[in-house]
Amino acid sequence: MTFPLGKLIVQRVALGMTLLLAVSVVIFMGTQLLPGDVATAILGQSATPEALANLRAELGLDQPLVTRYLHWLSSILTGELGTALSNGQDIATSLGERLGNTIFLAACAAAIAVPIAVALGILAVRFHGGLFEKSLSGFVLVATALPDFFIGYVLMLVFAVNLQWFPSISNVSSGMPFSERLEAVALPALALSLGVLAHIMRMTRAAVLSVMQSPYIETAELKGIRPIKVVRRHALPNAIGPIINAIMLNLAHLIVGVVVIEVIFVYPGMGQYLVDHVVKRDMPVVQAVGLVFAAVYIFLNMVADISAIYANPRLRHPK
Repeated sequence: MTFPLGKLIVQRVALGMTLLLAVSVVIFMGTQLLPGDVATAILGQSATPEALANLRAELGLDQPLVTRYLHWLSSILTGELGTALSNGQDIATSLGERLGNTIFLAACAAAIAVPIAVALGILAVRFHGGLFEKSLSGFVLVATALPDFFIGYVLMLVFAVNLQWFPSISNVSSGMPFSERLEAVALPALALSLGVLAHIMRMTRAAVLSVMQSPYIETAELKGIRPIKVVRRHALPNAIGPIINAIMLNLAHLIVGVVVIEVIFVYPGMGQYLVDHVVKRDMPVVQAVGLVFAAVYIFLNMVADISAIYANPRLRHPK
């Protein structure tokens, strides 16, 4: 690794850590500004002022805001996420299983979307200006415009209610066989993959088309090389940087943007966990889930930036 490349990567990592610290401030302050009172939500409206004051003192709510933030941040840095107020369960333990479920769902969606999107993007370049590309463009516009919840409900109606091929509620457990787990996440994974597929396909098509205008591509075509081989062997390797960047950004969307889909299919992931505890006004859980989502999103964006840097030959081999 050359020094300029290493320096750029260190800068991206430092920027990601700084951004995560700033996001932690926003998450903590945002939860504190929410209307209502945690002690009242726990004890109920009939609680006495003395009981409310004692609970606030026990939860540390009587301390200054900055003190509470620094205490929360120090606990996060030591791996201590605290205890849920609503059920007394350890948040880190609950998040571990939920995060695993969300990553599994996102991985299934990515396994569907990424290879199909890249293949369709290459075919769109191969048949540029033809009926096939125009049909793909129409599909992309429709898939991008439709919200996730609409796609989820349509898939549930068709494949779960009418055809009864898949379950409408995606229940998974730690001891479930892999085949049954795949069947359970089929519909939410398909719902998530459609929008991501459209974005990756557009980026693949745009990146490869940009490379196709290069002089060496024209030289390869004049040599009589088949068009699909020109795209696959000469254009695609030089367009891989923007494509990897688009894939990583959409993977971040898959993990962070699962809230609506998980609620629709009652999937026991991070999104469902967050919504359940927002309703209960369980602020420690909301803060922990928000920070984990932010960390995953920032990390994947950082990986996308580093991948784009590494894929640039001028940064790998500076003069």
